[in-house]
Amino acid sequence: MSKQTFIPHLIWWALLGFFMVQRSSAQPSDLSQYNAPALELLAGMSIEEKVGQMNNIGLMALATGDFWDARDSVILDPEKVHNLLVTHLVGSVQNLGTYPMPRDEWHRVINTLQGVAREKTPHGIPLLYGIDAVHGANYTAGSVLTPHQIGLAATRNRDLVEQCAAVTAYETRSSGILWNYAPVVDVARTPLWGRLFETFGEDPYLVTELSASYVRGAQGTSLPLSRQHTAVCLKHFWGYGHPLNGKDRSPVLLPERVLRQVHLPPFERAIAEGAMTVMLNSGAINGVPAHADHHLITDLLKTELSFLGFTISDWEDVRNLCDVHQVAENEKEAVRIAVNAGLDMCMDPYGASFATYLIELVNEGAVSMERINDAVLRILRVKFATGLFSEPLETNAEYAEFGSDQHIGIGYEAACESITLLKNNQQRLPLKDSARVLVTGYASNALTVLNGAWSRTWSGQDPQFDDPRPTIYEALHNALGESQVQHIQGCSFDRITEADQALLAAENADVIVVCLGEVPATEKPSDTDDLALPQAQRDFAKTLAQSGKPMVLILVQGRPRVISDIEPLFDAILMAYLPGNEGGRAIAEVLTGTVNPSGKLPITYPRYSGSLWTYDHTKADRRDGSFGFEGFNPQWPFGHGLSYTDFAYSNLTLSSDTLWNNRPLKVSVDLTNVGERSGKEVVSVYSRDHVATIVPAVRQLRRFEKVALAPGERTTLTFTLTPSDLAFVNRSNQWVTEPGHFDLEVGPLKTTFYYYDAPQSNALESQRLRKPKRQ
Repeated sequence: MSKQTFIPHLIWWALLGFFMVQRSSAQPSDLSQYNAPALELLAGMSIEEKVGQMNNIGLMALATGDFWDARDSVILDPEKVHNLLVTHLVGSVQNLGTYPMPRDEWHRVINTLQGVAREKTPHGIPLLYGIDAVHGANYTAGSVLTPHQIGLAATRNRDLVEQCAAVTAYETRSSGILWNYAPVVDVARTPLWGRLFETFGEDPYLVTELSASYVRGAQGTSLPLSRQHTAVCLKHFWGYGHPLNGKDRSPVLLPERVLRQVHLPPFERAIAEGAMTVMLNSGAINGVPAHADHHLITDLLKTELSFLGFTISDWEDVRNLCDVHQVAENEKEAVRIAVNAGLDMCMDPYGASFATYLIELVNEGAVSMERINDAVLRILRVKFATGLFSEPLETNAEYAEFGSDQHIGIGYEAACESITLLKNNQQRLPLKDSARVLVTGYASNALTVLNGAWSRTWSGQDPQFDDPRPTIYEALHNALGESQVQHIQGCSFDRITEADQALLAAENADVIVVCLGEVPATEKPSDTDDLALPQAQRDFAKTLAQSGKPMVLILVQGRPRVISDIEPLFDAILMAYLPGNEGGRAIAEVLTGTVNPSGKLPITYPRYSGSLWTYDHTKADRRDGSFGFEGFNPQWPFGHGLSYTDFAYSNLTLSSDTLWNNRPLKVSVDLTNVGERSGKEVVSVYSRDHVATIVPAVRQLRRFEKVALAPGERTTLTFTLTPSDLAFVNRSNQWVTEPGHFDLEVGPLKTTFYYYDAPQSNALESQRLRKPKRQ
């Protein structure tokens, strides 16, 4: 080492020592408690070992055959394994191929790879294996598949989200995998974006709350991880859910203040809950690819948010800096840009070119050893925190609850609570016990449609991997009996196949249950140029309406598809989202009334493809063609969801009409079940700022709570608001709460309060602030 590199290298180690002293009182979930063993290991590592730790490859790069070959078993290629794990010292492997592996096969494969890493590399550093287990351990055969995140968001049930995350972590860990690329904490601001189903919806507060619940359920609350938990990977930092053109992996063009106000809070909260890793946005933000953005990765994520874990690229996204974004001339330059920006681990699925180029860049002085040491320290912290250095691999016998009735029950309960009753004219639902039902439509008899993408395979489209769980038709058949339920498929996703047969069968039915929806897809295949439900499915519904029979619509879809032309044809409509393996049973039991629906829309359901606003738009967005303010006219609003019972809100009271900096505001409201059925209601608190220096939203969600009430039962809910709950990001990218006049809305009830940043002694000033502003 030259004198020029030795001095800054020595300074780096001194600073790390100081950092360790400063963080000596770390909390149980604080990664800094692993600085000492990580630094001790790092001190003896060669440059080759270090950059190897920064390289993440796909499992199929280690298997016989070509990477994308169809397989029914994974046969490791000894030559490939030696080349990548021993020669190139790769430290991380991820995902699999084209089929779900049984747990014993996962153990065989991971045991073999860990044996090579521990026994044939200089320091025996174990591999960190990552997986996209996004709604259950979806790549492990026999695991429980829970609803996708958009359905979990519809439950508005923090405890259920935490339980589903815990089931996913437990069953993923039982496969020998300690690291999960979940949750998606992106705020989905456009329904055009096909990955909306992977998120908790369009509202920052809702996404923040449920992301925190997911992290607690998946990781637990202490370190090292227990044998029932996995490390999480938050994705995709940041703004990924708000692409300008609505397409996946596409540019984001937003002011930083919007990015901070809408897209940053879920990441900030999840990191505070202990999230260990973060995946970066595949797109460019305001012209700068996220993987090349030093301000984003180093200044904001690592410094401002005090993130101590490591960042990882998405699939091939370092190479995409030259191949797609064109900010680098070649792959080597792309590696330099990304690592210097703050990237710690590269998902280089096919090999170790990243590591090879990075060694060259360090030797050339284009990337400093300080940057390498920082990245590897972060990776080693996580490896120690997961227990990789001390825990043996899991075996099937240690995980008796894998695929258990208890886990299935959690997935079923989540599916039930997610289902959202959008329309129920003349109380068409629940179905009468004696009803003769025709079940038809694209989604009527397909488990793949209920599960969506990331289900046994990446696309989720292959029915050969379906579990023995009932479809909608099968579940309704089981609930009502063979004599009352008939099935005609009727149509595919984009083609009418049996219109005449369906009309003939409708003659003998009392009710037609029409199941429509989307083909499972994610990432680029989920892109669409038309948000309307396919014409063939809508035409099929119009054909069925000729029967004159009452019709119920079941929507099985990962995002809202426009149905404004056929909505009037249906007496009742259920939004099922992508409810998972227990979705058929849950839908049937909602239809028959065994379950009272309680889901609430986590997104705004648009009426037209050209009107795609979120609920928290501004007054100017409402301007209509007559210069009035009736322009916002969705099919159904954010938060909408009916029940088979009725709830009455009363006695909305505030502890004061004034909120001060040093005195929180208590909000209480009474809720009574005035119907004849037990049911669950989501009580939501919204606020509206009358005047602000940044144009305010017409309403913003501040609190929510889900409660269960028997008929006639009454309860009082209390919420606490502080000035920070009313804050927004100003033009200087700072969070501020401005004094003024606010509306508060809970259910159909409204009241007003005032915020002052200090007690007002001047009566005239108080009177001025209390005067309602012109609307």
